[in-house]
Amino acid sequence: MVVTVKVTGGERGDWAVLQVSGELDLVTSPVMRQHIHDVVAEGRHSLVLDLSEVMFCDSSGVGVLIAARRLIRSCQGSLRLILPAQGAADGSHVNRVLGALGVRRLFEVYPDVAAAVADDAGPLSA
Repeated sequence: MVVTVKVTGGERGDWAVLQVSGELDLVTSPVMRQHIHDVVAEGRHSLVLDLSEVMFCDSSGVGVLIAARRLIRSCQGSLRLILPAQGAADGSHVNRVLGALGVRRLFEVYPDVAAAVADDAGPLSA
């Protein structure tokens, strides 16, 4: 069985939303990177990455997230991640990886897209 990554895009108000599912590794991470660059090239600097259906993330995936944060910040934009406590079958793998590496605090994390795009919602604690 070959597991790949699937990235679909949409909009919620002023926010571009990319829903990512599958695995983020050395082979698949460039797909997500390209989608992020495409969104920014279109002039969208408020981005939500819904990672709730990502089943696996290695250092390549983490590198893409950190690079996305840097890119969005350079445009004076906002990047928000969806990393629910439960997701991708047995809990958000990405949430655990970011926490283990000590970089989760770099990101604004929300439980779902509705919370991420709400004007008055605050991120979950690190």
